[in-house]
Amino acid sequence: MQADNTAHLRDAAQRRHEQARSRTLQALDSLREENADVTVSGLARAAGVVRSWMYTQPDLVETIKEIGNDRPRAPHPARGTESSEASWRQRLELAHDRIKELTNDNTQLRKQLAHARSELRAERATASKTLSPTRNAQ
Repeated sequence: MQADNTAHLRDAAQRRHEQARSRTLQALDSLREENADVTVSGLARAAGVVRSWMYTQPDLVETIKEIGNDRPRAPHPARGTESSEASWRQRLELAHDRIKELTNDNTQLRKQLAHARSELRAERATASKTLSPTRNAQ
């Protein structure tokens, strides 16, 4: 009969949970001191825990949300739509040019393949005609 180790396993799991929570709270304090953005992913990475565990801790998730709401957001710099639009147009033109180039290459290769096939057919026909009289003679 095997010994019942469930109490030991339960104690070990509780210790791991407490250690993970302690590391997470320390990492949270560090991120706050650094005035860094606090996200679930960033906090999990800093604490050395997995994100899925973080989501099982509703108080920590709520704290992260509160920190995010309390922090003043820096305004995003205005993005020039003209420059990004011009960039997209240039990329589109380059893509169209490349498509034309590939289409021309493809057409040329198809012609070469058709020519090679017709030459091969002609060679086979010639070879079979030259072999036929020899076969008839035997």
